Amino acid sequence: MFSRSTPAACAMLAILLCGTAAAASIEVRVSPVADTGGTVNVAVCDRERFLKQCAYSAAVPARAGEMKVTIDGVPAGTWAVLAYHDANANSKLDRSPIGMPTEKYGFSRDARNMFGPPAFDKAAIEVGDGPAVAPITLR
Repeated sequence: MFSRSTPAACAMLAILLCGTAAAASIEVRVSPVADTGGTVNVAVCDRERFLKQCAYSAAVPARAGEMKVTIDGVPAGTWAVLAYHDANANSKLDRSPIGMPTEKYGFSRDARNMFGPPAFDKAAIEVGDGPAVAPITLR
């Protein structure tokens, strides 16, 4: 099409090669799932939406042992991953009358906090252009 390197040829090549932002998949390895009731819910959050309405999520039927849940289309950047076993499949993390979670949950990098959820930075992982893995231990 273009016999010489021209500005138009370079622009066309840039559009073809870089027209869409690179996106990766995150394989979330959730364990230990104690039983097969309910679902395992996973969310991938940026700093702004951490513990709110996360940008990416998935729910799969629970099965005992380790579960792998893949979230596709995550842009490169800094993300935190959280998971919980929704044992009664009511689409929320159940809590006691004093606000303590009554269902098992966990965060990427095994982030924990003495009182309340961990800070975003404790759970943050870097996602590049290729696949990433985020192990999560339910507690």
